Amino acid sequence: MKFRTLVKAAIAALFFSQTMSAAVPKHTTAFVLSPENGFEAKPLSGSVISGDGNVFSVKAAGSTSGICFNGNWDFSAYRAISFVIENRDAVHPIYLCCDIFDSRSPKKQFSGRTNKAVRGVFEAVYEVRPLEKLRLEFALPPEMPHPEVNDAFSLMRGTPYSHALNLFSYDLDLSDVRHIAISAVKGYKDMEFVISDVAFLPGKRRIPAVMKMDRGQFFPFVDRYGQYMHADWKGKIHSDKDLEKARISEEKELADNPGPAEWNRWGGWANGPKFEATGQFRVQKVDGKWWMIDPDGCLFWSHGVVRVTSSCCVTPLDDRKFYFEALPADESDPFSLFYHTFDPLLRPYYTARCIRETYDFSSANAFRKYGEDYKDIYADIAHRRCRSWGINTMANSSDPEICAMERTVYNERVDLGAPVPGYPEWPVLEGSGGWWPFIDPFDSSFPLCVRAHLEAKIEQLRDPWCLGFYVDNEIRWGNQANFASLALKASPKQASKMVLIDALVAKYKGIEALNKAWGSSFADWNALLANRKALPKKAEADLEQLTLLIVRQYLKVVREVFKQVAPDKLYMGCRFSSSPEFVVRIAADYVDVMSYNNYTFDRSDFRLPEGIDLPVVLGEFHFGAMDRGMFHPGQVTTNDQEGKGAAYEYYVRSCLENPCIIGTNCYANNTIIKSE
Repeated sequence: MKFRTLVKAAIAALFFSQTMSAAVPKHTTAFVLSPENGFEAKPLSGSVISGDGNVFSVKAAGSTSGICFNGNWDFSAYRAISFVIENRDAVHPIYLCCDIFDSRSPKKQFSGRTNKAVRGVFEAVYEVRPLEKLRLEFALPPEMPHPEVNDAFSLMRGTPYSHALNLFSYDLDLSDVRHIAISAVKGYKDMEFVISDVAFLPGKRRIPAVMKMDRGQFFPFVDRYGQYMHADWKGKIHSDKDLEKARISEEKELADNPGPAEWNRWGGWANGPKFEATGQFRVQKVDGKWWMIDPDGCLFWSHGVVRVTSSCCVTPLDDRKFYFEALPADESDPFSLFYHTFDPLLRPYYTARCIRETYDFSSANAFRKYGEDYKDIYADIAHRRCRSWGINTMANSSDPEICAMERTVYNERVDLGAPVPGYPEWPVLEGSGGWWPFIDPFDSSFPLCVRAHLEAKIEQLRDPWCLGFYVDNEIRWGNQANFASLALKASPKQASKMVLIDALVAKYKGIEALNKAWGSSFADWNALLANRKALPKKAEADLEQLTLLIVRQYLKVVREVFKQVAPDKLYMGCRFSSSPEFVVRIAADYVDVMSYNNYTFDRSDFRLPEGIDLPVVLGEFHFGAMDRGMFHPGQVTTNDQEGKGAAYEYYVRSCLENPCIIGTNCYANNTIIKSE
């Protein structure tokens, strides 16, 4: 049996050890969801559903699919929801999400995981193996004895109550349920599954002990080490002596396991095939598979980890100091230093949200563990640990001083921003996805902006230990008409607006022809230039074509300036989160490496759009669990640390076997890297 099949089975076993109960007994008082009990079944995310009664087949139209039961129910006397799920696919697992919404839930939420705590939403996610049919039971959240404790949680994706209930969200009024959504996430086109026997099981819901604490008993709930106080787990630090023991144990492990003997200094395959050595990293297709070639001409596959820095656990304190057990009282305390250390990647997020005060728990713990020279010792151990664990890349947003030590290969990114004007409407665009708004690539200052950001990193761009650069991150692309629609509603001085109107003049010649095509009534071209309102629906075909001009200009200028500043460095794209095909096809004309931030369990079937043959780096992925004091598992959920390790190994092996993928960079703050 293939290794991946074995790992898949192990992952599934770990998932279901806690999620699948023994045969669920039949309850004569269970509420069985049926037409007689009043519901309306609707497809989610463009799915196709068929069936009636209590058996429904769901077929995906895209990467998500599901069914939503709409009604008005009181489930306050029930302890769990159960249903039978059958995965009809012989190859792919399904990662199933169950959401229950009350009348307070925001609209447009009924399509799978929300990834954040939202009032009136219950969530849970589990894996269903290929061709597997089983009954799942999801415990429902209890009423909160002390809602004042819950109301005190802020700036948190998940909370201690999430941890206690093993739910992402729990603030649900079960007496007023309106929607029950069962959907597949992280999926694939044409997946199909069957949902049947949906029922609510009666009984008293368990209230965890921590939820019985009043405000005085519960707060503070974070100890001096930045750990959750009201739970224990293997490896938790209880005193500085535990840190000293960990340092001794760590040193022994690194000494006993120095790393792969077959690696060269770069982490390339020293004893493998040899290719042209250029002194820089480059890409090459070898026997039908894409590879990086290291500066010495050896095959290199980037196995990396993001954000290697001692400041990886900086937390906001604004209006939350009562959460913490032992923050430094004043500047006379040597640990007050960590009010001021920060992570350059995250600092702009805090600034944008007007967060005034933070504390750097990870650096404080490194100080306790290694002493006053903690930064130097941490940096040395980071390089040794990477090598020991088979990691040959410190991925973007790692500490520049650590990367500059010429011991581990790294990649980096720059994020473009002001002073190039953007589209002011963009931040409120719904459904756009991504972190970053788009800036105007036709503005005359845009090339200067790109150059300034790159030249600020010139030492890294000239460093042979730097394999390549990303420019930008998870841009909000929206649909194909969005950019042109926003540009043509922008100020008359917006550079891209003037370029797009020139293109329309070239196509239509006169405004009358445009008005006829669009169903509009602009008096002349100047009226279109002055327009700040939404354009008619009939304009969409033109808007889709005009958006391509904007996207192409952005990628073209970035490529040109990048190669002027760093002609020998790999331009690794802009780290797609959402990846509309129209953008990917244009990017293929300009990037050296296509990059994706991809949170899922398996990339064995990943392919670029037909006709594109380029190497791909997966710039982010991870697996999370809540068994070690975490309040939210992040993007991809497993049950525990063993599940994370198995999922990590399975994911990376699926990428190794994919001929277009040349590396994975794990976002490791909530992921186990070493798999036993």
